[in-house]
Amino acid sequence: MTALPQAPVRVHPARRAGRVLVRLFLVAGAVVSLVPFLWMAIASTHSTSELFRSPPPFLPGGQLLDNLVRLQDTIGFGRVLLNSVGIAVVHTVLSSLIAAMCGYGLAKFRFRGRGLLLGAVLATMMIPFQVLLVPLFQMMASIGWIDSYQAVVLPFLVNSFGILLMRQGFVDFPDELLESARIDGSGELRTFYQVVLPCVRPQLGALVIFTFMAQWNSFIWPLLMLNSEDKYTVPVALNTLTGLTHVDYSGLMLGSLLATLPLMLLFLLFQRQFVAGLLGGAVKG
Repeated sequence: MTALPQAPVRVHPARRAGRVLVRLFLVAGAVVSLVPFLWMAIASTHSTSELFRSPPPFLPGGQLLDNLVRLQDTIGFGRVLLNSVGIAVVHTVLSSLIAAMCGYGLAKFRFRGRGLLLGAVLATMMIPFQVLLVPLFQMMASIGWIDSYQAVVLPFLVNSFGILLMRQGFVDFPDELLESARIDGSGELRTFYQVVLPCVRPQLGALVIFTFMAQWNSFIWPLLMLNSEDKYTVPVALNTLTGLTHVDYSGLMLGSLLATLPLMLLFLLFQRQFVAGLLGGAVKG
């Protein structure tokens, strides 16, 4: 039998106009969000005096190399960039691993006080960061960790948000698969790393992005802990460009532009996991 030709689906003009308006609104929002980044890129190619001309420059200039050399000579930008990358990578790996293990334990192990422990994790999210600064600083000073990388990395490895995010990813994992792995002789660690963890890659990817961005942009705690200029992170080093009488705006723009590149690269690598992790709990079944 030959299939009957189907009539073309006609879209109501009002619905079509609504779609066009939505797309125009999204395009306008994207353009507006890109304007600051575009201005930062243009400003990094001019000198500070040129940025205050009237009208300001709207096209790239020829001072990019000079600004880069001055930035390196002033704050050793290459060194502080490596510092930030090392601290952020180590912190992200350890924090994500701890969050995944804690979330797995809260989701799949039955023990007395589990609900109370989960409530305590939720309660810690209500504690302002500023309340922790003084006791944590005294603790780091008492053990001699001031001006050290471990003082920047270790105090905030346990992330309540990460634990809850990973727990939600493990809750829907079938218990039957865990029992099958245990019957086959797989230990708990092997079951966790080879069976369970690969199934929550979307949540883990989202957690990696959130954790890396938080540590990369951290300013107050590294400023308190790090005293040596050769140990500064990017936000702390860029802060030294703002003085009482002079601000190197072109250096700030160039440093900020270079500092966003690792974040953009990370998002491009984990964008699928990031979106899937955010939408993982939106649809059931």
